[in-house]
Amino acid sequence: MTRHIPRRRFGQHFLVDEEVIRQIVAVIGPQPEDSMVEIGPGLGALTTPLLSRLTRLHVVELDRDIVVRLRETYPSSKLEIHSGDALAFDFSALGSALRVVGNLPYNISTPILFHLARNVAALRDVHVMLQKEVVARIVARPGTPQYGRLSVMLQYHFEAEAVLDVAASAFRPPPKVQSAVVRMAPRRVPAACFSDGLFASVARAAFSQRRKTLRNALRTYLQQPDFAALGLNPLVRPQDLSVDEFVGIANYIGARDGALRGSSSR
Repeated sequence: MTRHIPRRRFGQHFLVDEEVIRQIVAVIGPQPEDSMVEIGPGLGALTTPLLSRLTRLHVVELDRDIVVRLRETYPSSKLEIHSGDALAFDFSALGSALRVVGNLPYNISTPILFHLARNVAALRDVHVMLQKEVVARIVARPGTPQYGRLSVMLQYHFEAEAVLDVAASAFRPPPKVQSAVVRMAPRRVPAACFSDGLFASVARAAFSQRRKTLRNALRTYLQQPDFAALGLNPLVRPQDLSVDEFVGIANYIGARDGALRGSSSR
């Protein structure tokens, strides 16, 4: 089989360190009957040890040359290959309690994470390798420099923790950044927000300019009486609010505007 040359347009950095691979598989803890899908299996660094523990594995791969290699390497009875873009893949079509794993292309990691969040009802957990800086933002707590829109949007859906640091030397070719594995599982108590779309819009506006106060960042949504009703200091910065406080803001706006529309229609 010919040697595959990593393609920059796909953001390919192949994991080659056997000890790191062992640690990642141990963190995932695959069981034979798990419903699992791997995003971007590449040359099979995780695919092979996962298949040794699983009855069956799904993979989503965009690179057609790699798809051919996968079909030549693994029996179709064990590996189901979905050739295409993970950003367009319907993960919910694979059923419920789905476990997602993968070494995500760093250039599209955030869109993939948001895509997984939209499929959260079908997920049991997610273990993915990302740029270490991105993992720090995902798990960041309010009031820290790393806490921002990515933290809020993903913690709205998931409980997240960093589980393993991975050096650049573990890859071929080595990336210019350090990496880490994050574990995400759907929140045990889902956020009670009436509108996911409104929540996303509020979070986007809040972090559009990080140095702004909440009053300035959300001026199109909230006025002084609204802050008083919410019990929030308008002079704090958005990064000081918890996810649940953002949920409270979105629910307040939704209820307020719904009441205003109802009164105007009478």
